[in-house]
Parts: sequence; C-alpha cells; structure tokens
Amino acid sequence: MDRLARNLDDLRRLVQSLTRRGVRIEFAKECLAFTGEDSPMANLMLSVMGAFAEFERALIRERQREGIALAKQRGAYRGRKKALAPERVTELRTRVAAGEPKAVVARDLGISRETLYQYLKTRTV
Repeated sequence: MDRLARNLDDLRRLVQSLTRRGVRIEFAKECLAFTGEDSPMANLMLSVMGAFAEFERALIRERQREGIALAKQRGAYRGRKKALAPERVTELRTRVAAGEPKAVVARDLGISRETLYQYLKTRTV
C-alpha cells in the first residue's frame, strides 16, 4: 500500500479511480480487495491501513534524516565525490568561454551536460 501512493489521500483517489474503471485491486500483504461495490467496512480498512502505511513511511524518513545528521557530525557523510579535478574544471570553463559546444566539451570530459552546467553555475571549484 505504501508503495502505491504518496499519502492516504492519494491512495483513496487512486483506488476510487481504478475501481470506477472496473479494475479489481488486491493488497496481498494486507489481505484487502477492492471492487466497484465497496462496503463501508472496506473503506474503513483502506483508510486505517493507508494511515498506518503513511505513518510508517514518515517514521522511516525521520530516522533516515537523523542518521544522515549523525553521519555528517562524525564526518562520514560527505556526499558524492566530484566528477572533475580542479584543473579539468578550469579547462571546461576555458573551452566553453572559447565558444566550443557544451555537448562536445561534456562528451570529451566524460560527464553529462547537466554536470557541465552545474560546474558552470558554481563560481568556485
């Protein structure tokens, strides 16, 4: 259930939309099935189980943020390694300033165009 929708409102909307089109939805883990003729009890179970799934997902995100903060404090979380050395960034800027096509420069340096644009956006290396 928590993999199907972002939150409880999204889950309800999605289930209603699909059942209106004649799709039968079964949640194997929760042992719940929904068709177009849903009972009030089925709607209650969808709401309760969806709320628990949303709550569980929020707890996971909170623990993840706490773990990242602790890792940053002890210096273990530095993010991704830079794609280019400082000399290569200087070369990149020089070539682009000379009018060379950005796609060619990116290809030659083995980076994506998006990465090239990120390097051009930042002032320092």
